[in-house]
Amino acid sequence: MWSSSFLAFSPPSKLSLLSSSSFASSSHHRKVQTFLCFTQNHSSAVGISFSKRHLNLSILTLLFNGGFLLDKAKSMAESGDLQRYTDSKDGFTLLVPSSWTKVEKAGANVLFEEPEKRSNNIGVVVSPVRIKSLEDFGTPQFVADKLINAEKRKESTKEAEVVSVGERLGQGQVYEFEYKIDSTRGGIKRVFSAAFVSSKKLYILNVVHSDSPENPLASSTRVLLEQVLHSFDALPLT
Repeated sequence: MWSSSFLAFSPPSKLSLLSSSSFASSSHHRKVQTFLCFTQNHSSAVGISFSKRHLNLSILTLLFNGGFLLDKAKSMAESGDLQRYTDSKDGFTLLVPSSWTKVEKAGANVLFEEPEKRSNNIGVVVSPVRIKSLEDFGTPQFVADKLINAEKRKESTKEAEVVSVGERLGQGQVYEFEYKIDSTRGGIKRVFSAAFVSSKKLYILNVVHSDSPENPLASSTRVLLEQVLHSFDALPLT
């Protein structure tokens, strides 16, 4: 889990955006679409070519799978598995599982725990900062590198690995991370984190859930926790 101490580092240069392009093959007289994407090593880009037919099939598959997951997450929220929590004082909102219990813990602005296994939890920390946005600090990948290095320095950490890094637009720019930790304190855990800066405050969400080989994270639980992750946002300024 990470905190505002990461903001002591100097920001790196920004990543340039990649764009897609299309061209016609002179030998086959058909359109081919080329995409550029980042690998885990973001210093290199990989070009992937698809025929128009394969491209259309890929898009349909992505739309079907993506729509299925969105519908599933939406149905969970509508069925009462998730409920909206809003903190008007600190200025943030998110969805939480309706069966999880709100508890008090020093250092956390709010903390929810799964009743059956309290180590599965959702916590939010709000801290004052000098920057106006996370972009002033660095790119999502830069923050992820600092995050995982800090986890690796802990005595209790056996292994730590970043799974994914992203960003989205809420009331402002929101960075999102997913990583796995193998620790002497609780074994292997999956962590979903989100962060944003609003009104000179740093907001950090940590969603922690066990994910051991003998009891891996269920796909339905993952969809639920990702919905929590994507719902974290600042309240509109009035």
